[in-house]
Amino acid sequence: MNASRARARFSELRRQDGPVSAAELDEIWAALDTVRPEEILGEWKGSGFDTGHPVNGRLDQVRWYGKSFVTLTDVKPLICRNDKGELYSNTVLGKGEASLWTVEFRGESTATMVYDGQPVLDHFKRVDESTLMGIMNGKNVPADGPFFYFLLDRVG
Repeated sequence: MNASRARARFSELRRQDGPVSAAELDEIWAALDTVRPEEILGEWKGSGFDTGHPVNGRLDQVRWYGKSFVTLTDVKPLICRNDKGELYSNTVLGKGEASLWTVEFRGESTATMVYDGQPVLDHFKRVDESTLMGIMNGKNVPADGPFFYFLLDRVG
């Protein structure tokens, strides 16, 4: 799959209701461009792909809004809404906050968010100038997954 086709298919899948194939998301991921940590600083609204991963639905329960990459060392991975609808960094669920690094994943070096308090990594690739694809990975995840797949849209 070439990058143009990957971006088009990504756009289709993000609008799809119901399950999405992790294998197809992996094909899309492989065709996308890597991104550098400093290129993704800012505010991002997130949503997940329903692949049947255990995280599916759990982020909705905590009213996950997205991520905030303030600086490379000041990252808020779990921006959620409180009962009043206000945004806050859920440091309890995230076990702290995070930082951005360049990390090799699947043979490519790309921007990766490293959680401070748990062995979790979120790898990112560029779909377009305002959209990122993410794959959540971690210490206890086998090399072939299952992974949690998500997207981030730049805010503002």
